[in-house]
Amino acid sequence: MTQLALHPQSKILRLQLRQNLVLKNLTAAQWQEFEPLIEISDYAKGETLEHQGTHSMEQYFVIDGVLKRVVSNAQGKEMILRFAAESDIDTSYAAWRLKTPMPYSIRAVTKVRAAKLSMLQWAAFLERHAKIKGEFELEVMRLMADVMGHTITLHLLNAPGRVQRFVRKHAELEQRLPKKELASYLNLSPETLSRLKKRGKI
Repeated sequence: MTQLALHPQSKILRLQLRQNLVLKNLTAAQWQEFEPLIEISDYAKGETLEHQGTHSMEQYFVIDGVLKRVVSNAQGKEMILRFAAESDIDTSYAAWRLKTPMPYSIRAVTKVRAAKLSMLQWAAFLERHAKIKGEFELEVMRLMADVMGHTITLHLLNAPGRVQRFVRKHAELEQRLPKKELASYLNLSPETLSRLKKRGKI
């Protein structure tokens, strides 16, 4: 982990972070206050950033690569709830506010570079900036609605319909995700996903 100002690629990283959907509206003064709080971290493919059930939580701003949000049961069966790529975020903000354990894990699908800070620091920053807090909380609600929409889709749409909906909503991710990850997200086997593509069903 390296503070942004001390990172050898700080200039380009700063530009990339200023494009993040949550950070793009920060004023110069707000950015000056925010930047010293964050650290730049690199994660290997498959590495876990946050563990389901823990209380130690951080806020992530994706710079490069793809993260996934995963929930698992006691038997080890997993369900992917969402993906997050460049300019996106992942967060445990709702659990932190509710003082409940982390309800899912966050893992790297590919190699990932992200900026992060503790949820305590992020929440304190938001409390000092009501407009940013309001925009961020709306984004958290949107993410929760997307996860709910995805869960409903798994029950209501057939296999081709699930794939078509993903492509329609997340075309930029389709070619970047390993087949195994995309199939798991859509509750399909990799073989079924390949078969649907070969038959022109999707």
